[in-house]
Amino acid sequence: MTWSTADIPDLTGRRALVTGATSGLGYETALELLRHGADVIVAARNPGKAAQVAETLTRRGGRAPTVLELDLADLASVQRAAEEVGTKYDRLDLLINNAGVMAPPYRQTVDGFELQLGTNHLGHFALTGRLFPLLLNGSRVVTVSSFMHRTVRGISEADLRRPAGTYRKWEAYGKSKLANLLFMLELDRRARAAGADLLSAGAHPGYASTHLQAAGPELAGNAFQARFMSTATRLVAQSAAAGAWPSLYAATYADLRPGSFVGPGFLEYRGAPRIVLPTRTAQDPELAQQLWAWSVEATGVNPVLTVPR
Repeated sequence: MTWSTADIPDLTGRRALVTGATSGLGYETALELLRHGADVIVAARNPGKAAQVAETLTRRGGRAPTVLELDLADLASVQRAAEEVGTKYDRLDLLINNAGVMAPPYRQTVDGFELQLGTNHLGHFALTGRLFPLLLNGSRVVTVSSFMHRTVRGISEADLRRPAGTYRKWEAYGKSKLANLLFMLELDRRARAAGADLLSAGAHPGYASTHLQAAGPELAGNAFQARFMSTATRLVAQSAAAGAWPSLYAATYADLRPGSFVGPGFLEYRGAPRIVLPTRTAQDPELAQQLWAWSVEATGVNPVLTVPR
């Protein structure tokens, strides 16, 4: 498959919300959506940084995005952000669940969940569920995962509140990325069963050069490791702009099949996007249903797809 951002259609009149859009994949995704005419909501934890990034996006993208304060590690913040969007707008055409943390030292979210599963999965689960009323008119939800979902063989309810003594940072990251795919595919199954006009898809960037690789060591106070990770990543990884291609393809390709998972074409490492296969575990509908139930219990959000009449 040959594809580039030049193949993105005109998005004038389309409204998109991108989480984690102040750097890396989210920034590049928001930039290309703006360049192709979309109205973009930049959702980020730090409103001051988001405002600065919005100025850069305006200059480079030719359109001014809207800034939305959102901390996915705080379910009250998720609720406030969703309510703000629901108050201002009557529809949302694209939701790009992109934000995430990778391999930090042990931390908990505001609500007491292990930070990576709490942010990468539960925060996006709650956000998507609270935005459902805006997403049932031909909208797309793109959930960003990772090839690291291949490194784990399952997930349990106990993982959501795993204590520090049994925490392994890369295992927890893999589980959070597995959760992203289980959620994406279960959302697809539920949308089709309900006859809802919503397309759920997934994407992963391959190995892309972003700040995410250094963020974990920085949180641990290991400046040397952070510098090493940043340098090594720049040497061997593709750019963040190229890493955003799978997300952009999943968000804009007209003939995308529901439930598709998009990754880089060359060994899922780099290159133009193509449809790739999740692991069997990620495709397990029973495990996906269990995760959905655990997520409802954890977040207090019970997403129900109802078709507008």
